[in-house]
Amino acid sequence: MPASMPQQHLVSLFALQPCWMIEPLASELGYSVPSVRRFLTETGYYSSFTQNGRWYTLRSIPQFDRDGLWFFDTIGYSRAGSLTNTLIKLTNRSPAGMTAEQLGGKLRCRCHSILVQLYRRGKLQRLKQGRSHVYLAMDPPTQAIQRQAMTGKSSPAAQLPAEVAVLILAEFIRHPDLSFEQLAKVIARRRGMALDAMQIEELFTLHGIKKTMRTVAPKP
Repeated sequence: MPASMPQQHLVSLFALQPCWMIEPLASELGYSVPSVRRFLTETGYYSSFTQNGRWYTLRSIPQFDRDGLWFFDTIGYSRAGSLTNTLIKLTNRSPAGMTAEQLGGKLRCRCHSILVQLYRRGKLQRLKQGRSHVYLAMDPPTQAIQRQAMTGKSSPAAQLPAEVAVLILAEFIRHPDLSFEQLAKVIARRRGMALDAMQIEELFTLHGIKKTMRTVAPKP
């Protein structure tokens, strides 16, 4: 379906300026705020996770980094959407959990109070480490891996939860040609579980199948 004239005008405004607040955008378009919100929905948009979600950009504009983040000056956008969802996603993907300072550094904003709320609501777990809290995933297998990484034990694969080991081996059966690094990425993408190549390599060593895997992804 071809875009309507207001939508075409909307796209042209974002071509001139990639981020807009709703009121100035409505003023430029000459439509009410509810109408502009409808145009944005029809076109596809992201709202910022910074500045209380007041800034908008079109879905075609951001070039997200590996963490699913994109910044325009001080305005931040996330594939996960809101700041709350972004904090949960980043924490779940972290191999050893993350402190408020680490998360704030990635997101370029203070997020301590929101992390405390997420912990109290049972969305994230946390552990005291020195003067800081390390925030962890609520998913038991993922959290077990993160806790284990925090302790710095020498044989992480030996203490992987049984269900995690089964998932790794199952993915290997489906994709026997993947390297350890590639396998870790597949599991992270499909299962939302933070693993690294070393943990998978040690697991395969324990099962006597290390020689069937590559430790480095092949060059294209």
